[in-house]
Amino acid sequence: MFYLDLFRTLEQYHVRYLLVGGLALNIHGVERATMDVDLMLALDSENISAFIAVARVLGMKPLLPVTLDDFADPAKLRSWIEEKHMLAFALRPLRTSDPTVDILVQPKVDFDLAWNRRIEKNLGETCLSLAAIDDLIALKTGTGRQRDESDIQALRQLRNLGLE
Repeated sequence: MFYLDLFRTLEQYHVRYLLVGGLALNIHGVERATMDVDLMLALDSENISAFIAVARVLGMKPLLPVTLDDFADPAKLRSWIEEKHMLAFALRPLRTSDPTVDILVQPKVDFDLAWNRRIEKNLGETCLSLAAIDDLIALKTGTGRQRDESDIQALRQLRNLGLE
């Protein structure tokens, strides 16, 4: 299964990541349909290199006409953010039936702070790094998307019930 392969390989390559987005909501307990895997990465060069190795092992390719190595180039990444207003770097897995993987390139939440608040979930023999509810709320706040507003309400209900 792609999800387990992804999380297992991220763990094997010691990639510092947080699962965010719809799949993270599902794992927290919010029923939410989603078509992709959203990740927040530590964007230092060592971690990006480790992530690129994972992408290669899993046969993932960028959706844009760029290379994986372009993602590791800080100047190109900065250019995409400033000139193209990029929010996420999308990767397509080898099998087209598998979900795309979106890497947040300018998250509203500081990665290191969110990393310290992460929740680790065991999926069999694989450990998953999950963003905390408050960080998911912060990431979804102010986007102007109705889906995100609904997600925020559901996450607040979970938090208020102490179900995180």
